[in-house]
Amino acid sequence: MRGLFVTGTDTAVGKTRVATALVRALNASGVRAIGMKPVAAGIEPDATANADVIALARADNLDAPLDLRNPYAFADAVAPHLAAGAAGIAIDLAAIERSARRLALHADTLVVEGAGGACVPLDDRHDMLDIAIVLDLPVLLVVGMRLGCLNHAVLSAMAIRRRGLVLRGWVANLLPPRMALVDANVQTLTSRLAMPPVAIVDVGGLPTFSRDALGMLGW
Repeated sequence: MRGLFVTGTDTAVGKTRVATALVRALNASGVRAIGMKPVAAGIEPDATANADVIALARADNLDAPLDLRNPYAFADAVAPHLAAGAAGIAIDLAAIERSARRLALHADTLVVEGAGGACVPLDDRHDMLDIAIVLDLPVLLVVGMRLGCLNHAVLSAMAIRRRGLVLRGWVANLLPPRMALVDANVQTLTSRLAMPPVAIVDVGGLPTFSRDALGMLGW
C-alpha cells in the first residue's frame, strides 16, 4: 500500500485538518487519495459516524464504505483501549490491515489518520504506531505549537524512529493563543527533528501543501 500515517503530539492538535488538506492537495495534483481513520472514539448522538471520519470522506469524495474507513468506531470520547474495553471489543490490527487493503482499491494512495497522540494505547500491548507498522506506512507528525510542544515533538519523533518507522515530515500547527517566539520554536524543532516542517499553519489558517511539500512526503 502507498500512503502516509498522520499522527500528532497530542489530541486536538489539528491532525484531521492536516489529513483532509493533504487529501485535497493530492487529489488536486492528480493523485487519487482516500482517507481512513482506523480507530475513532467520540460520535455525536445524532451523527452516523465520528466527525473526523466524515471530514475525511468529504475531502476525498470517493464512494467507500464507512466501515472500511473506520473499522473501529466508539461512541464515547475516551482513549481507544478504554472505549474498546467498555464495549467488550478487541482492536484487531489484522482487521485494520484488511480494511486498509480493501480501501486502497478505491484510490492510488491512503491517508491514514491516527487517534490522539502517537503512543495512545489500543490494548495492553499495542499503541497507535502499531497501525503504521502493520500498514507499513511512513509517518507525518502534526505538532501542536504551544508551550510544551518541544518536548512532545521530540519524544514523539523518538518513538516513531525507534519503532523502525520513517518520519517523513512534520507540520507546525499553531494553536490559540498564538505562542511566543514561534519562529524560534520552529527553528529549534527543525534542528532537533533534523528536517524543516513541510507546512506551517497559522492560528485559524488552513493547511496548504505545495508540490515541493508533496514531494518531500513521497509523492
